[in-house]
Amino acid sequence: QVQLVESGGGLVQAGGSLRLSCAASGSIFSINTMAWYRQAPGKQRELVAAMTNGGTTNYGDSVKGRFSISRDNARNTVYLQMNSLKPEDTAVYYCYAFVRTPHWGQGTQVTVSS
Repeated sequence: QVQLVESGGGLVQAGGSLRLSCAASGSIFSINTMAWYRQAPGKQRELVAAMTNGGTTNYGDSVKGRFSISRDNARNTVYLQMNSLKPEDTAVYYCYAFVRTPHWGQGTQVTVSS
């Protein structure tokens, strides 16, 4: 059993910054990919950023240059630094980790006001 606990969401004005954190716990030997996805109302869930345990990153086109993903492998934690936030970044952000199978966090709301 693997648990993912997210924190750091909230309300911010356009142009502001937020930092999301996600800590994994449970039956973990090693985590391959950790990532952040988001889902806005009426839209499909989309990849925001992903990072392998080797440090390879991948970003969604809409966040490149504004968001940055990082990991602390010793703490099984992934972070998402979000800068220059826009109203269209408003969504529920989900943490993802692949530990033998895909695992998802419960989601954290990010709201960007104009």
